[in-house]
Amino acid sequence: MSLRRPLIALATAAAASLVLAGCTASPAGSDTGGETVTVTIGTLRGQPHFYAPFLYEDFAPEGVEFEVVTLDTTPALSDALVAGTVDFAVSGLTPTISSIAQGRDLKIVASAADGGSGFIGGDGIDGPEDLVGKTVGYIQGSAQEIAMRLTLEEAGVDPEDVDLITVPVPEMAGQFAAGDLDAFFGVEIGASIALQNGGHAFADPYATPIGRVNLGLISTGALIAEDPELVEKVVATHAEATEWMTGNEDEWLTEMVETFGGDQAIFDSAIENFWMRSDLSEEYQGQLEALATEMAELGFIDEAPAVDELVDASFVE
Repeated sequence: MSLRRPLIALATAAAASLVLAGCTASPAGSDTGGETVTVTIGTLRGQPHFYAPFLYEDFAPEGVEFEVVTLDTTPALSDALVAGTVDFAVSGLTPTISSIAQGRDLKIVASAADGGSGFIGGDGIDGPEDLVGKTVGYIQGSAQEIAMRLTLEEAGVDPEDVDLITVPVPEMAGQFAAGDLDAFFGVEIGASIALQNGGHAFADPYATPIGRVNLGLISTGALIAEDPELVEKVVATHAEATEWMTGNEDEWLTEMVETFGGDQAIFDSAIENFWMRSDLSEEYQGQLEALATEMAELGFIDEAPAVDELVDASFVE
């Protein structure tokens, strides 16, 4: 398969509304006189589990083209969706749930990727109980933080007995390598970098009620109401792209490294910790519900939204 690189707009969260104003999709159901509809897709750059939008153009239906917009964080993707500067985003489910709990008009219309977490420790850290008195990094407000707190609770470890510090994702592996962290509850590709530098997994990040849930394809209720035909086409494109990605990692991962740079060996390791998908199964929705419930119980949100407030599964069905 020959990968055609789609249009890429590089933008920061602060500049997104200026860069992208007027670039959102024309409704596919309206009279466009046979013109091509351009759909903007937000994602993060240089990370394997966020790469699917760069392949959409190869699976696009006639009359639809895709423009990929890269931002710096998943909360910035939520902001761009709400502002209308992107039409869809492959984004984290935790910030999406937070946004919906705040009354923002977002909907999960497909899953995107599971996994990507890593609970990594150094010498002497063989289980959560060994974290007592240690310096441990985590990503504040993330699904990994929720899994961390559930893991500590299951092991009978009081978080107050652990020196928990928030660490930005890009700095996690570096601080671990420098000896500033005894362990961390993090994500790829930092987990694979730390494993290469002598770290080891001390707990299963997926052995909690939230499972492997990580990313979804997100749009807005307004676009769903305005143009469900377009949403259906985008979800179908997303499903084809993610299905193709499974089993063809050698092709698209090499393309990604050539585009954005990075250590191919690290990415080869990291990709083993991701599972591409597009369905919204009952099990998946149950994990979303568990994630929202835990977010509420931990005080991340005031109240957990119901599953039907989070998900519109009609397009994947």
